[in-house]
Amino acid sequence: MEARVKWVENMTFLGESASGHQITMDGNAGEKAPNPMEMVLMATGGCSAIDVVSILQKGRHQVIDCDVKLTAERRETAPRLFTHINLHFSVTGRDLKESTVERAVELSAEKYCSVSLMLGESVNITHSFEVKNIE
Repeated sequence: MEARVKWVENMTFLGESASGHQITMDGNAGEKAPNPMEMVLMATGGCSAIDVVSILQKGRHQVIDCDVKLTAERRETAPRLFTHINLHFSVTGRDLKESTVERAVELSAEKYCSVSLMLGESVNITHSFEVKNIE
């Protein structure tokens, strides 16, 4: 896997993935775009949400929506590493059982989400969830 980051101006940088996708990053506390730590946080949520939806769909469960709210705490001094991240999943579907969603979240956390598993070596990562069933 490869990527590239190019300085644009001031503290604005452009990241480009090997697949050709681009994203802007801002080192000025996110004035123009997400800062790198916000991107790490979003990558954690994205990776885990992909797992949860995929696991539920493979189990032939009717998932309509999945939203992950991430809250994080960081050290006060440099390096300002994450010390705690919580991923709260809100999964909407038809006839979803709490135990099924709980198992999907657990599988993502313990086996599949590369980003969470990598960060989990140095960050306390917790998970919570809620299920919303609609008719």
